[in-house]
Amino acid sequence: MKYCLSALLFCFFINSSSQEVTYTSEELAVNKLIDGTLLSPNDQSKPKLAIIIAGSGPTDRNGNQNFLKSNSLKKLAESLTNKGIATFRYDKRIVKQILKNKVDPNITFDDFVTDAISVVDYFKTKNKYATIYVIGHSQGSLVGMLAAKDRADGFISLAGAGQSIDEVITEQISTMDPSLVDGTKKAFESLKQGKTTTNYPPALASIFRADVQPFIMNWMQYNPQELIKSLSIPTLIVNGTKDLQVSVDEAKLLKAASEKAELKIIDNMNHVLFIIEGGQLENSKSYNESSRKISEELITTVSNFILK
Repeated sequence: MKYCLSALLFCFFINSSSQEVTYTSEELAVNKLIDGTLLSPNDQSKPKLAIIIAGSGPTDRNGNQNFLKSNSLKKLAESLTNKGIATFRYDKRIVKQILKNKVDPNITFDDFVTDAISVVDYFKTKNKYATIYVIGHSQGSLVGMLAAKDRADGFISLAGAGQSIDEVITEQISTMDPSLVDGTKKAFESLKQGKTTTNYPPALASIFRADVQPFIMNWMQYNPQELIKSLSIPTLIVNGTKDLQVSVDEAKLLKAASEKAELKIIDNMNHVLFIIEGGQLENSKSYNESSRKISEELITTVSNFILK
Protein backbone atom coordinates (compact mmCIF):
# COMPACT_ATOMS: atom_id res chain seq x y z
CA MET A 1 0.00 0.00 0.00
CA LYS A 2 2.85 2.34 0.89
CA TYR A 3 4.51 1.55 -2.46
CA CYS A 4 1.27 2.26 -4.35
CA LEU A 5 0.83 5.59 -2.57
CA SER A 6 4.41 6.59 -3.38
CA ALA A 7 3.94 5.65 -7.03
CA LEU A 8 0.71 7.62 -7.16
CA LEU A 9 2.37 10.71 -5.70
CA PHE A 10 5.30 10.31 -8.11
CA CYS A 11 2.91 10.21 -11.09
CA PHE A 12 1.06 13.26 -9.76
CA PHE A 13 4.22 15.33 -9.55
CA ILE A 14 5.41 14.17 -12.98
CA ASN A 15 2.06 15.16 -14.53
CA SER A 16 2.02 18.49 -12.69
CA SER A 17 5.51 19.26 -13.93
CA SER A 18 4.69 18.37 -17.55
CA GLN A 19 1.62 20.63 -17.46
CA GLU A 20 3.42 23.59 -15.94
CA VAL A 21 2.65 26.83 -17.80
CA THR A 22 5.87 28.50 -18.91
CA TYR A 23 4.31 31.70 -20.24
CA THR A 24 1.90 34.50 -19.39
CA SER A 25 -1.25 35.20 -21.39
CA GLU A 26 -2.65 38.67 -22.07
CA GLU A 27 -5.75 39.76 -23.97
CA LEU A 28 -4.96 42.71 -26.24
CA ALA A 29 -6.98 45.10 -28.38
CA VAL A 30 -4.68 46.29 -31.17
CA ASN A 31 -7.41 48.64 -32.41
CA LYS A 32 -11.20 48.83 -32.46
CA LEU A 33 -11.37 46.00 -35.03
CA ILE A 34 -8.70 43.58 -33.82
CA ASP A 35 -8.61 41.67 -30.53
CA GLY A 36 -6.14 38.91 -29.78
CA THR A 37 -4.10 36.92 -27.30
CA LEU A 38 -0.42 37.56 -26.55
CA LEU A 39 1.59 34.73 -25.02
CA SER A 40 4.96 35.70 -23.54
CA PRO A 41 7.59 33.24 -22.27
CA ASN A 42 8.34 33.82 -18.60
CA ASP A 43 12.11 33.45 -18.83
CA GLN A 44 12.90 36.05 -21.50
CA SER A 45 12.97 39.84 -21.32
CA LYS A 46 13.10 40.42 -25.10
CA PRO A 47 11.90 37.30 -26.94
CA LYS A 48 11.26 36.78 -30.61
CA LEU A 49 7.61 37.26 -31.60
CA ALA A 50 5.50 35.26 -34.04
CA ILE A 51 2.26 36.85 -35.29
CA ILE A 52 -0.20 34.18 -36.45
CA ILE A 53 -2.73 35.07 -39.19
CA ALA A 54 -5.76 32.85 -39.68
CA GLY A 55 -7.19 31.51 -42.93
CA SER A 56 -10.34 32.25 -44.93
CA GLY A 57 -13.84 32.74 -43.61
CA PRO A 58 -14.90 33.98 -40.17
CA THR A 59 -11.93 32.31 -38.45
CA ASP A 60 -11.08 33.28 -34.88
CA ARG A 61 -7.71 33.53 -33.17
CA ASN A 62 -7.75 29.84 -32.27
CA GLY A 63 -8.32 28.65 -35.84
CA ASN A 64 -12.01 27.92 -35.32
CA GLN A 65 -15.22 28.71 -37.15
CA ASN A 66 -18.84 27.98 -36.34
CA PHE A 67 -19.25 24.17 -36.09
CA LEU A 68 -15.54 23.64 -36.84
CA LYS A 69 -13.42 23.61 -33.69
CA SER A 70 -9.89 22.27 -33.97
CA ASN A 71 -8.05 24.90 -31.87
CA SER A 72 -5.17 24.39 -34.30
CA LEU A 73 -3.81 27.94 -34.15
CA LYS A 74 -4.18 28.07 -30.37
CA LYS A 75 -2.16 24.86 -30.10
CA LEU A 76 0.44 26.24 -32.49
CA ALA A 77 0.76 29.44 -30.46
CA GLU A 78 1.05 27.65 -27.13
CA SER A 79 3.57 25.16 -28.51
CA LEU A 80 5.79 27.90 -29.93
CA THR A 81 5.66 29.91 -26.72
CA ASN A 82 6.65 26.81 -24.78
CA LYS A 83 9.73 26.82 -27.03
CA GLY A 84 10.56 30.38 -25.93
CA ILE A 85 8.83 32.34 -28.72
CA ALA A 86 6.24 35.00 -27.89
CA THR A 87 3.09 34.64 -30.00
CA PHE A 88 0.16 36.85 -30.91
CA ARG A 89 -2.93 35.45 -32.59
CA TYR A 90 -6.04 37.47 -33.32
CA ASP A 91 -9.66 37.24 -34.44
CA LYS A 92 -10.30 38.37 -37.99
CA ARG A 93 -12.36 41.56 -38.02
CA ILE A 94 -15.39 39.70 -39.35
CA VAL A 95 -15.50 37.58 -36.17
CA LYS A 96 -16.07 40.68 -34.06
CA GLN A 97 -18.62 41.98 -36.55
CA ILE A 98 -20.58 38.72 -36.40
CA LEU A 99 -20.58 38.79 -32.60
CA LYS A 100 -21.96 42.34 -32.67
CA ASN A 101 -24.38 41.47 -35.48
CA LYS A 102 -22.89 44.30 -37.58
CA VAL A 103 -21.22 42.58 -40.53
CA ASP A 104 -19.83 44.98 -43.12
CA PRO A 105 -21.25 43.84 -46.50
CA ASN A 106 -18.45 45.69 -48.31
CA ILE A 107 -15.55 43.97 -46.56
CA THR A 108 -12.59 43.33 -48.87
CA PHE A 109 -9.51 41.15 -48.94
CA ASP A 110 -7.44 44.32 -48.56
CA ASP A 111 -9.18 44.94 -45.23
CA PHE A 112 -7.57 41.77 -43.88
CA VAL A 113 -4.20 42.95 -45.18
CA THR A 114 -4.72 46.33 -43.49
CA ASP A 115 -5.47 44.54 -40.22
CA ALA A 116 -2.36 42.35 -40.46
CA ILE A 117 -0.17 45.37 -41.18
CA SER A 118 -1.66 47.20 -38.21
CA VAL A 119 -0.80 44.23 -35.97
CA VAL A 120 2.81 44.11 -37.19
CA ASP A 121 3.20 47.87 -36.78
CA TYR A 122 1.65 47.75 -33.31
CA PHE A 123 4.29 45.35 -32.03
CA LYS A 124 7.14 47.05 -33.86
CA THR A 125 6.43 50.28 -31.99
CA LYS A 126 6.61 48.41 -28.67
CA ASN A 127 10.33 47.68 -29.16
CA LYS A 128 9.96 44.69 -26.83
CA TYR A 129 10.88 41.94 -29.28
CA ALA A 130 14.22 40.86 -30.71
CA THR A 131 12.62 40.02 -34.06
CA ILE A 132 9.10 39.75 -35.47
CA TYR A 133 8.02 36.84 -37.68
CA VAL A 134 4.70 36.53 -39.51
CA ILE A 135 3.03 33.11 -39.78
CA GLY A 136 0.15 32.95 -42.26
CA HIS A 137 -2.13 29.93 -42.46
CA SER A 138 -4.08 29.15 -45.66
CA GLN A 139 -5.52 32.48 -46.91
CA GLY A 140 -3.48 34.05 -44.13
CA SER A 141 -0.35 33.06 -46.04
CA LEU A 142 -1.12 35.57 -48.79
CA VAL A 143 -2.23 38.17 -46.24
CA GLY A 144 0.98 37.52 -44.31
CA MET A 145 3.23 37.99 -47.33
CA LEU A 146 1.74 41.43 -47.91
CA ALA A 147 2.00 42.37 -44.24
CA ALA A 148 5.51 41.01 -43.75
CA LYS A 149 7.10 42.73 -46.73
CA ASP A 150 9.44 45.53 -45.59
CA ARG A 151 8.13 45.17 -42.02
CA ALA A 152 8.83 41.76 -40.50
CA ASP A 153 12.10 39.89 -39.94
CA GLY A 154 10.84 36.60 -41.33
CA PHE A 155 7.81 34.93 -42.93
CA ILE A 156 6.30 31.45 -42.66
CA SER A 157 3.64 30.10 -45.00
CA LEU A 158 1.50 27.29 -43.59
CA ALA A 159 -0.71 25.57 -46.19
CA GLY A 160 -0.61 28.63 -48.41
CA ALA A 161 -1.65 28.62 -52.05
CA GLY A 162 0.94 29.15 -54.76
CA GLN A 163 -1.58 30.41 -57.32
CA SER A 164 -4.04 33.30 -57.36
CA ILE A 165 -7.44 32.42 -55.93
CA ASP A 166 -9.15 32.22 -59.35
CA GLU A 167 -6.59 29.65 -60.49
CA VAL A 168 -6.98 27.68 -57.24
CA ILE A 169 -10.78 27.59 -57.55
CA THR A 170 -10.65 26.67 -61.25
CA GLU A 171 -8.27 23.79 -60.49
CA GLN A 172 -10.51 22.54 -57.68
CA ILE A 173 -13.58 22.66 -59.94
CA SER A 174 -11.75 20.80 -62.71
CA THR A 175 -11.16 17.96 -60.26
CA MET A 176 -14.74 18.05 -58.98
CA ASP A 177 -16.60 18.48 -62.30
CA PRO A 178 -14.65 19.22 -65.51
CA SER A 179 -17.86 20.25 -67.31
CA LEU A 180 -17.98 23.41 -65.16
CA VAL A 181 -14.48 24.63 -66.01
CA ASP A 182 -15.33 26.70 -69.11
CA GLY A 183 -18.11 28.55 -67.30
CA THR A 184 -15.81 29.14 -64.35
CA LYS A 185 -13.08 30.61 -66.53
CA LYS A 186 -15.56 32.94 -68.27
CA ALA A 187 -16.83 34.21 -64.93
CA PHE A 188 -13.32 34.85 -63.65
CA GLU A 189 -12.38 36.59 -66.91
CA SER A 190 -15.18 39.05 -66.30
CA LEU A 191 -14.03 39.63 -62.72
CA LYS A 192 -10.46 40.18 -63.94
CA GLN A 193 -11.80 43.03 -66.04
CA GLY A 194 -13.42 44.54 -62.97
CA LYS A 195 -16.95 43.58 -64.00
CA THR A 196 -19.42 41.58 -61.94
CA THR A 197 -21.24 38.82 -63.80
CA THR A 198 -24.35 36.66 -63.78
CA ASN A 199 -22.91 34.37 -66.45
CA TYR A 200 -21.66 31.42 -64.41
CA PRO A 201 -22.74 27.79 -63.89
CA PRO A 202 -25.75 27.65 -61.50
CA ALA A 203 -23.97 24.88 -59.56
CA LEU A 204 -21.35 27.46 -58.55
CA ALA A 205 -23.77 30.05 -57.21
CA SER A 206 -22.18 29.92 -53.74
CA ILE A 207 -18.81 30.94 -55.22
CA PHE A 208 -20.09 33.61 -57.60
CA ARG A 209 -22.85 35.16 -55.51
CA ALA A 210 -23.27 38.85 -56.27
CA ASP A 211 -22.21 39.86 -52.76
CA VAL A 212 -19.07 37.65 -52.92
CA GLN A 213 -17.80 38.76 -56.33
CA PRO A 214 -16.26 42.10 -55.22
CA PHE A 215 -14.28 40.28 -52.51
CA ILE A 216 -12.97 37.69 -54.96
CA MET A 217 -12.23 40.44 -57.48
CA ASN A 218 -10.00 42.12 -54.90
CA TRP A 219 -8.41 38.84 -53.72
CA MET A 220 -7.55 37.48 -57.16
CA GLN A 221 -5.40 40.46 -58.10
CA TYR A 222 -2.60 39.08 -55.91
CA ASN A 223 -0.19 36.43 -57.22
CA PRO A 224 1.46 34.54 -54.32
CA GLN A 225 4.47 33.57 -56.46
CA GLU A 226 5.25 37.16 -57.34
CA LEU A 227 4.80 38.27 -53.75
CA ILE A 228 6.96 35.60 -52.15
CA LYS A 229 9.66 36.26 -54.74
CA SER A 230 9.71 39.91 -53.66
CA LEU A 231 10.40 39.09 -50.00
CA SER A 232 13.97 39.77 -48.90
CA ILE A 233 13.53 38.19 -45.47
CA PRO A 234 14.06 34.56 -44.34
CA THR A 235 11.09 32.53 -45.58
CA LEU A 236 9.79 29.07 -44.70
CA ILE A 237 7.11 27.23 -46.68
CA VAL A 238 5.30 24.33 -44.96
CA ASN A 239 2.64 21.98 -46.29
CA GLY A 240 1.28 18.57 -45.38
CA THR A 241 0.75 15.57 -47.64
CA LYS A 242 -2.78 15.00 -46.28
CA ASP A 243 -3.99 18.57 -46.88
CA LEU A 244 -7.43 18.33 -48.54
CA GLN A 245 -7.59 22.04 -49.40
CA VAL A 246 -4.08 23.08 -50.42
CA SER A 247 -1.93 20.47 -52.11
CA VAL A 248 1.80 20.03 -51.78
CA ASP A 249 2.05 21.25 -55.37
CA GLU A 250 1.03 24.73 -54.18
CA ALA A 251 3.94 24.79 -51.74
CA LYS A 252 6.29 23.68 -54.52
CA LEU A 253 5.11 26.59 -56.68
CA LEU A 254 5.97 29.00 -53.88
CA LYS A 255 9.37 27.39 -53.44
CA ALA A 256 10.08 27.58 -57.18
CA ALA A 257 9.31 31.30 -57.08
CA SER A 258 11.54 31.95 -54.06
CA GLU A 259 14.97 30.40 -54.48
CA LYS A 260 16.15 31.25 -50.97
CA ALA A 261 13.01 30.04 -49.21
CA GLU A 262 13.09 26.82 -47.20
CA LEU A 263 10.51 24.15 -48.02
CA LYS A 264 9.23 21.56 -45.54
CA ILE A 265 6.72 18.89 -46.53
CA ILE A 266 5.31 17.03 -43.52
CA ASP A 267 4.06 13.51 -44.11
CA ASN A 268 0.40 12.94 -43.20
CA MET A 269 -0.21 16.49 -41.91
CA ASN A 270 -3.57 17.91 -42.95
CA HIS A 271 -4.89 21.46 -43.40
CA VAL A 272 -5.59 22.01 -39.70
CA LEU A 273 -2.10 20.80 -38.81
CA PHE A 274 -3.04 17.36 -37.47
CA ILE A 275 -1.36 14.09 -38.39
CA ILE A 276 -3.83 11.81 -40.17
CA GLU A 277 -3.03 8.11 -40.38
CA GLY A 278 -6.31 7.09 -42.03
CA GLY A 279 -8.27 8.20 -45.08
CA GLN A 280 -10.46 11.11 -46.09
CA LEU A 281 -13.19 10.40 -43.53
CA GLU A 282 -10.77 10.68 -40.61
CA ASN A 283 -9.23 13.74 -42.23
CA SER A 284 -12.56 15.55 -42.60
CA LYS A 285 -13.73 14.65 -39.10
CA SER A 286 -10.52 16.00 -37.58
CA TYR A 287 -11.54 19.58 -38.43
CA ASN A 288 -13.91 19.38 -35.46
CA GLU A 289 -11.77 17.29 -33.10
CA SER A 290 -10.08 19.73 -30.78
CA SER A 291 -8.67 16.92 -28.62
CA ARG A 292 -6.07 16.11 -31.28
CA LYS A 293 -2.48 17.31 -31.04
CA ILE A 294 -0.92 19.28 -33.86
CA SER A 295 2.14 17.92 -35.63
CA GLU A 296 5.26 17.78 -33.46
CA GLU A 297 7.35 17.98 -36.62
CA LEU A 298 5.60 21.24 -37.48
CA ILE A 299 6.35 22.72 -34.05
CA THR A 300 10.00 21.71 -34.29
CA THR A 301 10.36 22.99 -37.85
CA VAL A 302 8.78 26.39 -37.18
CA SER A 303 10.47 26.98 -33.82
CA ASN A 304 13.90 26.03 -35.16
CA PHE A 305 13.42 28.37 -38.11
CA ILE A 306 12.52 31.31 -35.86
CA LEU A 307 15.14 30.65 -33.18
CA LYS A 308 18.16 29.99 -35.41
